[in-house]
Amino acid sequence: MIKRKPQQKTSSSSDSGFTIIESVLGVVVVAILLASVSPLLVFSTATRVQSRRAEKATQVVNTLITALRTSSIKAPGEFNAANKILLEAATAAEPRNLADNLISLAQMPVPANASNLYLVKKDESICHTSQTGCTSQSKFEEYYIQARQLIVTGSAANDGYRLAVRVYRGDVDFTKPLLASDVSIQKTASVVTAGVGNRQAPLIERTVDIANGRTSFEALCQRLGIVPAKDGNNQNCQ
Repeated sequence: MIKRKPQQKTSSSSDSGFTIIESVLGVVVVAILLASVSPLLVFSTATRVQSRRAEKATQVVNTLITALRTSSIKAPGEFNAANKILLEAATAAEPRNLADNLISLAQMPVPANASNLYLVKKDESICHTSQTGCTSQSKFEEYYIQARQLIVTGSAANDGYRLAVRVYRGDVDFTKPLLASDVSIQKTASVVTAGVGNRQAPLIERTVDIANGRTSFEALCQRLGIVPAKDGNNQNCQ
């Protein structure tokens, strides 16, 4: 009996693996897709980081305002007389305008160094850099606050004041020019960039009224403006 020799199966193209050329083409396609998507991912991440910084800066300002209102920290003018901006009392003849309650670079130039600023540390404690031991320990998690008081000439201690603040990142570079908005020319300093943000620009620029339970309506009126009467005429603060 003749035995037949089993024939060897020939592998079809469907049974074979990827060739080197196909593998290289696959890698190239994946690389192109990643290259097109990665800028969006980087921009999205940078935007979230900058938004988080702005949110934290808002909390920092609120902490400072609370500390000043409760007198748990001295007002900026008590650390340096240059931090007081004197205003004449508003009258019916010369009512306060919007610009009087804002801040310009002429009234509050950008800081040249950290010697006259509040420092908000990582644990949210606040000190003034003119005080002994008030130095930065973790610049990436801290904030500098520039602050000045807008005070009506002749005001008493309980009359209150208008507080102007700029919040800068802890990693601001004082060896380079700092930025700030200027209401006198309607120019705004933008903190947003395509990268990790502009560390030379303030995260927040804000003015807020600081008063207490003994602040009279007349003091508020002289500082903030004149109350208009129903007939449209400006009235005196008395």
